[in-house]
Amino acid sequence: MSDRWYEQAVVYCLDIDTFADSDGDGCGDIRGLIGRLDYLARLGVTCLWLNPIHPSPQRDDGYDVTDFYNVDPRFGTLGDFAELLHQAGNRGIKVIIDLVVNHTSDQHPWFRSARSSPDSPYRDWYVWSATAPPDRKQGMVFPGEQTDTWTYDRTAKLWYYHRFYRFQPDLDITHPDVREEIKKICAFWLQLGVAGFRMDAVPFIIEQTEPGNPDPPRDLDFLTDLRRHVQWRRGDAVLLAEANVEPDQLKEYFGDGGGSANRIHMLFDFMLNGRLMLALARRDPEPIIDALRDTPALPPGAQWATFLRNHDEVDLSRLTADQRADVFAEFGPEETMQLYGRGIRRRLAPMLGGDRRRLELAYALQFSLRGTPVLRYGEEIGMGDDLSLEGRDALRTPMQWSPLDNGGFSTAPAGELIRPVVTDGAYGYRTVNVTAQRHDPTSLLSWFERMIRTLREAPEIGSGACTYVDLPAPPGVLVHRATDVTGTMLLLHNLGDSDGTADLSALAGEAEYPNDVLADRDYPPPDGLDAVALAGYGYRWIRLNRRP
Repeated sequence: MSDRWYEQAVVYCLDIDTFADSDGDGCGDIRGLIGRLDYLARLGVTCLWLNPIHPSPQRDDGYDVTDFYNVDPRFGTLGDFAELLHQAGNRGIKVIIDLVVNHTSDQHPWFRSARSSPDSPYRDWYVWSATAPPDRKQGMVFPGEQTDTWTYDRTAKLWYYHRFYRFQPDLDITHPDVREEIKKICAFWLQLGVAGFRMDAVPFIIEQTEPGNPDPPRDLDFLTDLRRHVQWRRGDAVLLAEANVEPDQLKEYFGDGGGSANRIHMLFDFMLNGRLMLALARRDPEPIIDALRDTPALPPGAQWATFLRNHDEVDLSRLTADQRADVFAEFGPEETMQLYGRGIRRRLAPMLGGDRRRLELAYALQFSLRGTPVLRYGEEIGMGDDLSLEGRDALRTPMQWSPLDNGGFSTAPAGELIRPVVTDGAYGYRTVNVTAQRHDPTSLLSWFERMIRTLREAPEIGSGACTYVDLPAPPGVLVHRATDVTGTMLLLHNLGDSDGTADLSALAGEAEYPNDVLADRDYPPPDGLDAVALAGYGYRWIRLNRRP
């Protein structure tokens, strides 16, 4: 793969503790993941994104780190992790890990030292205030769970800042030693063999916090410095950032205007994700059309990461109140399905009522839009959720491998699992599991494998220009195209439930031998493109032309 391998990647996101347990202690581990690499290779995955792997008190699913230079002993050892990187590489799979350096756990040795004495070398690594800041009730990331962003520490006799929970004190990015430590952490894992990092909470990492200032400046130049450091250590390393910011700020995270991306390689496209959910809820492609039109032109080397579901709730905060209401009504009508008043804590299959047609449509659409697709573990088999669990744990249940006890995830007694497996109902592990779908050539898993293989034969989708095709099409139908030096793909998706026919004959002059490479059913050949049929909730990927 080239240095821009990420433009053609298929990223698979998982938590080690809920994926596969090799030793029967109820918690997934690295050895269990290694044993499932062949499954991921067959699926078509080319990059693994691992949620936090470091030692942690686990008060926030591993996002409260106590040691950035080690692996949580529940998962295994550094030796196990090195073996994972080797075995994944043998299968053409790169591995990126979560870089969680906005904050540490309050149990981290740095913070324990910092609070213990004003003479501690780590005192200035955190953000302190001698008095209660007037803005301490503002800026909470988890409203309803947090009451403030500053907490008084009785040992230090100071207030410390925490954008997230009070047990996650923020590091001070303005301190040169903190910057150097972050770079050292990156260098350590790159030397071990990771291909890059998914950077958690990037806007908060670069926040130059000032007590009493609810809107502090951000030091984007640190991202430039970090990118340079990472690239020097490993030329093809990638930074994938979580930065849910205003649209006019997005380009700043990619670069400083120098003509190419010299900060973050990839950004999760939160704006598109919200519009996708709205379009699916309304059965109307207009929000996606708006998103494609509003997308800023990216500098060379920059890339979007698209997703439908991830490890967090569906974040609808970028939608208007009316738009959010429509999505809630369709996909999260009950209060138990919602989170923080802004999101939905469900997996996609139950959100879509288990409708196989709509599931295929949704993922065919996501994978065909510009950018690199990110797939959450279990989505490829249509896993459900467990709303009896608190918060985001509802969609972080163990992977369902087989109809054996605990879904084949672990041989431990059910009561000793890291989280309960979904057992009952339409999404219980006896009904929804990898083994059953492996034996069914018409299963959702088989479809995902076929769809991803098709995507790999259409490089235009990952790296080419993605544009809306404004030609006569029935209501509910989105037509867009992906064009690059390798050729052109024409992509049709019907978000509505009514059959229709699109007249795309204006593109016939570009067509060499138009043919379906992926479709929800057998359609008449699209010769002439003057009557391209599409069923309700149907999709067609049409190869328009190919270049050598």
